[in-house]
This record gives sequence, structure tokens and C-alpha cells, in this order.
Amino acid sequence: MSIVTIFVQSDNASSERRFDKSLSIKQLKAKLETITGIPLDSQSLQLYNGDTLVASVEGDDYMLGAFPVDNFMTLKVVDTSPSNLRNQYTDVSLVEKYEMPEEEYAKRRFADDLSSTSDSTHTFEEEAKNIKVGDRCEVDFGDEGETKFKPGHWVGIQYDEPIGKHDGVVQGERYFSCPDKYGAFVRPNKVKVGDYPEEEFEEM
Repeated sequence: MSIVTIFVQSDNASSERRFDKSLSIKQLKAKLETITGIPLDSQSLQLYNGDTLVASVEGDDYMLGAFPVDNFMTLKVVDTSPSNLRNQYTDVSLVEKYEMPEEEYAKRRFADDLSSTSDSTHTFEEEAKNIKVGDRCEVDFGDEGETKFKPGHWVGIQYDEPIGKHDGVVQGERYFSCPDKYGAFVRPNKVKVGDYPEEEFEEM
């Protein structure tokens, strides 16, 4: 059994591979399909030594060793399929994508955040009493009051930078107003009110 190391090149791939010279060209093409993404029936194989074309590798029943192949030669795999069909399995831009509307995404994201809260039976009413609209605060991970999207008390937070999830509107209900992506709701026990100076952030 004789193994040869060759460079495989195509529009989509470039790699060093080892093949058994006893492989039939059809078997070789099947292996090259997984490497290059070019369908077996659309492959044209050309063997190069440096920049010199040594042979066109044709004939499915021939063995690789029937051609003057040697270590570190280059096997170029050319896609002969019509241009409108090329790269249809490797070009992700050709794949139809589903894009979720931003409003639906915001609802799901916010719902996921809320469902992960372990304090579902605690209303946090006592903690909320100590927080007033306009207070500066630190958050562990504003208005205060009960919300429709989840029972109990929540604090509406406007961050100093756009690390929030909304502009004070959740599931179509406005609880407070702030710039988009600056707003969030957190439980009162995660909020520490104090004389915290507003930080200035440089735009990147």
C-alpha cells in the first residue's frame, strides 16, 4: 500500500491531504467532495507540480497511482457545474433565513430573563418602599411598582450606558421612559440606592 501526500486546492478549500494510490478516481472524488463541497459529478481534477500541469486526472475506474502523482504535488479540483449552482451548499448567503421581528425578540428575551428569577414567590414590596423615582443606584447583576408582565414589585432602571434591554416598554406596556437599550427591570433587593456620580463613557 502506497500513500501520497498532496495539496488539495479549490475555490472553497486549500489543505494538505494523504491518499492511498490504490483509490479509484471515483473513490477519490467522493473524498474530495467532503473536503471541497463540490459534488462528485461536477469535479474536474488537474494534477500540478508547482505551476506545471502534469496531468488531467480522468476516468472513474482508474486508480490514483495510474497517474504520475508524487508527494507534495497539487491536485486542483475545478467545479464544472453551472455558475448559478456553484457554492449552493457552502455559501450561507444563499440560505433563506428567518428573521424574528425586533419586538418579538425583545419580548422573548425579557421573558427568558424573568423566568430565570428564583424569587417568584416574593413580592419585594418592603424593599421597593425605600426606592424613589430619580434615585441614583447600583445594580448587582427609576420607577418602582407592580408590573403586568410578572407579579410582585420591580424597579425600572435607566443605565448610564446602553446595556439594557428596552426603553421602558415591555410587552406593549410603558412603565417609564428612557433611551432605547438603556432600560431594564430588576428586583428591588438587587438595587442599592446612594449618591453615585454619573459616569461618563467614551464612545468607541
